[in-house]
Amino acid sequence: MYDPSHLRTFLSVAQTLSFTQAARRLGLRQSTVSQHVRRLEDATGRQLFTRDTHSVELTEDGEAMLGFARRILEVHEQAAAFFTGTRLRGRLRFGASEDFVLTRLPEILEGFRHDHPEVDLELTVELSGTLHERLAAGKLDLVLAKRRPEDPRGELVWHDRLVWIGAERLRLDPDRPVPLIVYPPPGITRALALEALERQGRAWRVVCTSGSLSGLVAAARAGLGVMAHSRGLIPPGLVRVPDRAGLPELGRVDFVLVHGRRRTAAQGAADALAAAILAGGDRLQRQRRG
Repeated sequence: MYDPSHLRTFLSVAQTLSFTQAARRLGLRQSTVSQHVRRLEDATGRQLFTRDTHSVELTEDGEAMLGFARRILEVHEQAAAFFTGTRLRGRLRFGASEDFVLTRLPEILEGFRHDHPEVDLELTVELSGTLHERLAAGKLDLVLAKRRPEDPRGELVWHDRLVWIGAERLRLDPDRPVPLIVYPPPGITRALALEALERQGRAWRVVCTSGSLSGLVAAARAGLGVMAHSRGLIPPGLVRVPDRAGLPELGRVDFVLVHGRRRTAAQGAADALAAAILAGGDRLQRQRRG
C-alpha cells in the first residue's frame, strides 16, 4: 500500500520542512519529491502537509504518519538485509554533538546495533566544533553536529532556529550586561551568540562555561543566566526568553551528518548509520517546531 520510496521522501520533507532541501538530500528533482508526497497522500486519503509559498508544516495526519513511516522502512530494510545476506562488520567511530545528549538518539543507536551486531560502534560526545576537528584529523568516521558557518559540507538532517532560553522565573535587567551560559571555544553556538550580541551593541558577561550540556542546563535551571539553544531541542525545565527582553535574533542553524574525507573499512557501516539517523531524524527533536 505504501511505497518505501514515497515514505523516504515524506520523512525527508518532514525533517527539513522544505521540498527543495528534501530534493537535494535525496538527489531527486523537486517535482519528483512533490509527486511522491502527492501519491502518498492519495494512498492514505489524507493531507500530510500544509504548504504555501513561504512554509511547509505537518498536519495532524502527517505527524501520525511519521511513526508509521519509520517503522515500515525499518522492517523493509531489515528484510532486505536478511535476504541479501549482507552483514556489516568493522569498527565505526561516530561522533555526536552535546546537543543530542537529552534526545532519543540512543534509540536510533540501539536499533542500529540490533540490525548490525558485528559492527563495533565507538561513540564520542563532544562540542560540534571539536567533532569537526577530529573528523578532519581522521579520528572519526561520521559526525552528527551543527554545520560550521564556513563549511558547506554535510548532509542536512534538519534546519532549526537558535533561540535564547532560561529558567521561567528569570528576569533580565536591561541596564546590566546579559548573563551568558556558554560552551567553551570552539563551540558554534557560543560564537553565534557572541556575534549577535556584539552586532546589537549589547553588553554581556559569561556567568558559566561548561563543555557539558548537563552543566549548562543545571546553571540555566538555577537562574544564573541565558543560553543560546536550538528551538527543537529545548531541555525540560527551561523556556524561551520572551521577546520583550530585547535580546538579538540568533538566526538559523543546520544539523548535518558529515563523513570523513578518507575512505575506510567503516564506510559501509557509516553509510548504514547515516541512513538510520536520516530516517529517524525527527526523533532527535524534543518538540515539533511551531
